[in-house]
Amino acid sequence: MTTIPDKMKGVYLTGFGGFEKLAYHTDIPVPTPKKGEVLIKIGAAAVNNTDINTRIGWYSKNVESGTNKGGSTGFKDVNQDGSWLGQALEFPRIQGADGAGTIVAVGDGVDQKRVGQRVMVRSVQARPSTKKGIECITFGSECDGSFAEYATALDSETFAINSDLSDQELATFPCSYGTANNLVWRVGVKANDTVFITGASGGVGSALVQLAKVRGAKVIGVVDPGQEDRVLGYGADEVLHRGDDFVEKLGEMSVDVVLDMVAGESWPQLLKLLKKGGKYGVCGAIGGPIVKFDVRDAYLKDLSLFGTTYQSTESFEELIKYIEDGKIKPVVAKEFELSDIVAAQKAFLSKKYIGKIVLNVAHE
Repeated sequence: MTTIPDKMKGVYLTGFGGFEKLAYHTDIPVPTPKKGEVLIKIGAAAVNNTDINTRIGWYSKNVESGTNKGGSTGFKDVNQDGSWLGQALEFPRIQGADGAGTIVAVGDGVDQKRVGQRVMVRSVQARPSTKKGIECITFGSECDGSFAEYATALDSETFAINSDLSDQELATFPCSYGTANNLVWRVGVKANDTVFITGASGGVGSALVQLAKVRGAKVIGVVDPGQEDRVLGYGADEVLHRGDDFVEKLGEMSVDVVLDMVAGESWPQLLKLLKKGGKYGVCGAIGGPIVKFDVRDAYLKDLSLFGTTYQSTESFEELIKYIEDGKIKPVVAKEFELSDIVAAQKAFLSKKYIGKIVLNVAHE
């Protein structure tokens, strides 16, 4: 039987701002699972754009630049809307949208047989929809997440997985791959589509490449110089460089689908690449959220535009099946100790790594 301590190691986010807002502690109370919840001993976590964005308040409508411009110091004019839901964030908060581990205890109403299961937590979690439409929260934003030795999560949002992969490898999947598979699922990527993927060397980008290939698509990925071989190695059929003139390289109306998490200055080219009746899907804007949009590019070509944050249960279950069947592979770029979270986030912001930055938690 696993002995559960009273205190744990973890990282508190103490407010919006720079790296100084990340506080490593060794005496955080271990949470107790409430009714309908499980307690997970976290083996490993991973760093994502959403962790950076939440720390610096990038979701505030006052912020118009890309993530990296405020990644180290934060932004000056962040309102209380600097969270996924546009509501005031509660501090201190244990972040961490990505994590993998083992259930060690359950709350009332949860089957005791779940104790001992290896699990991943769905990063973007469903809540009852309102008159405004789909409602959801993000693990590590509206509730405490995986940047600690233990975390609680809803039983319904905690998915068992049967895999020989390590916790470090499994920790790369929930946020990036969950986001990516939901985007591919929602856009409807199919066999023989030509799919153009921005940011193809990052966590979500590398996931999108693999998931589009699983569906039989041809993939063109955008990378930084020096990243070509790795991106081609996990499935891309062709690569272009960030800063290239995409229309000049590929020609107008040359792709069926664009999957984007960058936006920024190159965005107007993306709609020009799409064929008539093409599909544009977006799940991020790390290059900057404010773009020049000629509406005629959309309506004169009968384009469909998709935005996604919410992760459907069906797409997340499909992702788990892909992992268990070995159809997709984790891309671990570098590992850090949880206490070195600032160094891990600096490495993430450098954009020099292909794949995910992982935090070792269990042996801290």
